[in-house]
Amino acid sequence: MSALAQLATVVIDCAAPGPLAEFYRTVTGWEVTYRDVDCVHLGDGGGVQLGFQRVAGYQPPNWPSPAKQAHLDFTVADVDQAVKQLLAIGATRPEYQPGGEQWVVLADPEGHLLCLAAGD
Repeated sequence: MSALAQLATVVIDCAAPGPLAEFYRTVTGWEVTYRDVDCVHLGDGGGVQLGFQRVAGYQPPNWPSPAKQAHLDFTVADVDQAVKQLLAIGATRPEYQPGGEQWVVLADPEGHLLCLAAGD
């Protein structure tokens, strides 16, 4: 089946796009592809980008809650090491961890959820 559209950017609402983009730049190793006072985009030069867009009165999702809206999943070589590194740069580890030994739920500095699982 042919595609109707190609996904270009996943945009994440936030209060402070610069610092949040820097957090995810550290997570992904991607470079800034666009920046203005209200928006920062990151990309790896080839595929989908992550965008961070300032929203007045931004409120983070609650966890656990069915209203979390969306989250990002990342695979890593060593989950425990990645968790330590992300906690050191501003992530938090919510008490509720539904993944057992399969994945770890973290929240970025603005409260967006992300999951870390071991890559193949």
